[in-house]
Amino acid sequence: MHVAPVGGTAVQDHVALAEIELCGDLIIAASAAEDRLSLESIDEVLKVDQERGDASGE
Repeated sequence: MHVAPVGGTAVQDHVALAEIELCGDLIIAASAAEDRLSLESIDEVLKVDQERGDASGE
């Protein structure tokens, strides 16, 4: 039988936390926009170009 230790037993899923943060950023941008966000605006909020550049070594 495995018993969790008392105290800081919180498990953090860093990928899930990053996704939640990006969703929050997208919700904030959408609520501040007067109209629908363009695909380019969504990419900017989600930092798609930055991530592609980092992945390709630029």
